[in-house]
Amino acid sequence: MKKIVILISGGGSNLEAIAKACQTGNISASIELVISNQANVKGLERAKKFHLMSKVIEHQNFNSREEFDQALLEHILPIEPDLVVLAGFMRILSNEFTEAFNGKLINIHPSLLPDYPGLNTHKQAMENGDLMHGISVHFVNNELDGGPIIAQGALKIDPIESEAKLINRIHKIEHALYPKVISDIVKGYISLQGNEVKFETESYFGTNHMEFFNV
Repeated sequence: MKKIVILISGGGSNLEAIAKACQTGNISASIELVISNQANVKGLERAKKFHLMSKVIEHQNFNSREEFDQALLEHILPIEPDLVVLAGFMRILSNEFTEAFNGKLINIHPSLLPDYPGLNTHKQAMENGDLMHGISVHFVNNELDGGPIIAQGALKIDPIESEAKLINRIHKIEHALYPKVISDIVKGYISLQGNEVKFETESYFGTNHMEFFNV
């Protein structure tokens, strides 16, 4: 069975969606380790609920990003994971880390990349009067939120809705789409070749990686 490591920083709602999919067999893989860079976050409670091994490695305890990432590598590399999943992991990773897992490291970002890399994506989309908003799942490289896009989920913005309601709708897309992408990757239907994402015919997404949601 394929092996997954998940990195979190907060609530871990995507961790729970992935864990449920593994539990039901929708993802044919086991979550070998959950690492949080913050102690006492809800994501660790969720890991415990699913009986997942977890580890806290607080970035504040290290003098540099590189030292923190080296500590991550020391815990992850012995597992020999088939996939490392960033699920609300709020740290910029060093080149050494991203290169160690080239083609095996994915992230979910709350915008339709290349629009709005970084933080405060929902606020930016609303303030700019965007008609559409969404999420992107992508392979991670050395560029912030700039790796090759695997799949995107989009919705229409209601101009009178609150930011909190928009965020709640976005979370529903994340919880639906991220497990599907992970399932296809562990089945070998999606892979990274060079800087291009390759889709096998069995992939849920195929070459059209945009899905619209009515949530």
